[in-house]
Amino acid sequence: MLRAKKLSMRYNDKLALKNLDFSVAPGEIFCLLGQNGAGKTTTINIFLGLLEPTSGEALIDNHPVTKKSNRNSIAYIPEIVQLYGNLSGVENLDFFSRIAGFNYSEKELFKYLEKANLQEEAFKKKLSTYSKGMRQKVGIAIALAKNASYILMDEPTSGLDPKASLEFAKTCKELSTNGVGILMATHDIFNAVNICARIGIMKEGTLVHIAETENISAQQLQELYVKTI
Repeated sequence: MLRAKKLSMRYNDKLALKNLDFSVAPGEIFCLLGQNGAGKTTTINIFLGLLEPTSGEALIDNHPVTKKSNRNSIAYIPEIVQLYGNLSGVENLDFFSRIAGFNYSEKELFKYLEKANLQEEAFKKKLSTYSKGMRQKVGIAIALAKNASYILMDEPTSGLDPKASLEFAKTCKELSTNGVGILMATHDIFNAVNICARIGIMKEGTLVHIAETENISAQQLQELYVKTI
């Protein structure tokens, strides 16, 4: 389980997170929904080990997150996936898999790209020809190839067209079915309802509401969100 326990973060005089408490179970998709500055990215960066909290704990499978721990337990999909444009999709996957300590055959690499729902004709094309949605699929394939138990995503649907958003939602749900836990930071209400099992609404570093998507519509969530912010 990925868990935040009374997580707080202070930047000089500003309290960016205040006593944040939530958990993400294996196979669960949990969204942090909030405006810019609500603390979503700070939370993600703490779980990545890039920031050390002022107080509280970030835990992955009951182990405290540090800069050197849990590197193969988690993977990260940023808003803009940084890959090498002069390499193909499969070459990028091979390169980053080797960095993580895995050495796969071309056939195995193709399987990971297929699982990420990348079109087969794009496998050997240069990343410079890819759309944002296609780049994200390579990022997801990298996460699969390193056998990550959890994937952290920061505004992953930003800039995607409706078709790419639907494909992304499908891929996330397939990951969930296969036991991968996902923590997603977003301000996209529609995709949060469509993708996530639970949604936490953040305001000024505080988790104000947690809603289960099976019990709330996109309109109801929007009304709650507007009242909160």
